[in-house]
Amino acid sequence: MAAPTADQVTTALGGVLDPEIKKPITDLGMVESVVVREDGVVVVRVLLTVAGCPMKDTLRRDVTAAVSKLDGVTGVEVDLGVMSAEQRAALQTQLRGGVAEKEIPFSRPDSLTKVFAIASGKGGVGKSSVTVNLAVAMARQGLSVGVLDADIYGHSVPAMLGVADERPTAVDDMIMPVPAHGLKVISIGMLKPKRDQVVAWRGPILDRALVQMLADVYWGDLDVLLLDLPPGTGDIAISVGQRLTSAEVIVVTTPQEAAAEVAERAGTMAQMVHQRVAGVVENMSFLPCPHCGPEHRIEIFGSGGGTRVAETLSARLGYKIPLLGEIPLDERLRSGGDLGLPLAGADPEAPAAQVLDKIASTLGGKPRGLLGRQLGLSPVGR
Repeated sequence: MAAPTADQVTTALGGVLDPEIKKPITDLGMVESVVVREDGVVVVRVLLTVAGCPMKDTLRRDVTAAVSKLDGVTGVEVDLGVMSAEQRAALQTQLRGGVAEKEIPFSRPDSLTKVFAIASGKGGVGKSSVTVNLAVAMARQGLSVGVLDADIYGHSVPAMLGVADERPTAVDDMIMPVPAHGLKVISIGMLKPKRDQVVAWRGPILDRALVQMLADVYWGDLDVLLLDLPPGTGDIAISVGQRLTSAEVIVVTTPQEAAAEVAERAGTMAQMVHQRVAGVVENMSFLPCPHCGPEHRIEIFGSGGGTRVAETLSARLGYKIPLLGEIPLDERLRSGGDLGLPLAGADPEAPAAQVLDKIASTLGGKPRGLLGRQLGLSPVGR
């Protein structure tokens, strides 16, 4: 019996639906090639939308079953690949009925804005406080800085900057960020009808909210954009990795072992979404002795957590990840956040503010990496 033609195989694949999108894989551009060998073995290359597709085994089984039903088929080999960024963009436009998604300026290959995602493995380590004070320190150094409060459920950045009751101005479909302490700020908390309204959203809606705050907000020309991520490794961390592939991650931890262990997971998550870790910040490192002076460190939460996280992630990810700084305990960091007066601006000579200023100088002067960027070069004739 003669083997089927490639067209016959493609027709059969039209009956295979993507398990998540529920449309034929042929219509979605997921079938890259079909090869029919003389011995009747059919080789089908299917492109997954993402590398870690949880339904790839189902897709492989359905493709095999559909092709095996054809007369003359002696075997089926399914080769799974991954769509390119351009192919995924085309698929998204197709699924939206041909309407292209609004562009995120920071994801453009020619964007000069350095994007840092501030992450932590768990809550309570002062991640938002670090974000706010780091942003203020950078602004004091003359940089144009934007802050995006991506902690959708626990948004606290507006209150820490004293603009919790402010609302952004909308110009047609464009949102103007709220100015505060020399920064451009946006938060989901500013977009809610009431300050005390609870946000109870899940994956797809969270992603759309993130895209809206990135694409619909008029950020202007920023030197640096800081994103305050929710603690852990959930939907927003994944969306940031997919939407802002050039963003670098800063991991915030405290000295104790329990915090350091979960902070390593946040750093490892960066690798999973193809982002680099720019460094580790240890918050609440020590209390300067009120009697002996700052040279005597009272280590309330233990010591060495930041160093352990940096060393572990360096070994795990295969490149040097620095400990950017150890921020001492200072009651004014807390009170400044409660009053909307970040310490980095209110008292830049304070020991904690000086550490933050040093971290800001390190990151602000750090050139944006070329990893993953298109350089716009084309070959010339010899």
